[in-house]
Amino acid sequence: MLEYAFFHQKISDLFVEFVLEKGVAVSVETEDLSINVQLPEEIDDQLLQEIEDYYDKLLDMTEALATEGDKEEYLHNVGIAVNLADGRSVLAAVDPALVNKLLEAISMEELNDLVNAVVDAVENPDERPLCER
Repeated sequence: MLEYAFFHQKISDLFVEFVLEKGVAVSVETEDLSINVQLPEEIDDQLLQEIEDYYDKLLDMTEALATEGDKEEYLHNVGIAVNLADGRSVLAAVDPALVNKLLEAISMEELNDLVNAVVDAVENPDERPLCER
């Protein structure tokens, strides 16, 4: 599953509408701090690029919302989804400014990959040097 996290309902609704118009099935899970939209992995590369580009635009809109009227609501609702080995998904509360700074350099998917690699290393420690793995 491909997962896209949103921190604002209006923005997630726009994403879901866009993806459904493209004929892709979606699954939406609402958690305490985020709305997670899941898509199947079997998506044509060109369509996936369109979806990724639209998601990036929506992230820019989310950032704009954070600097406008509903800043107070948004600033207290930023988290990163963490997938635990037991199958649970929890959110790690993160400073919104840090998340925005990270997303200027890497995609949300890359950020999730990084976080989940750290979680995996904590839950399943491997003390061997990297060159031996």
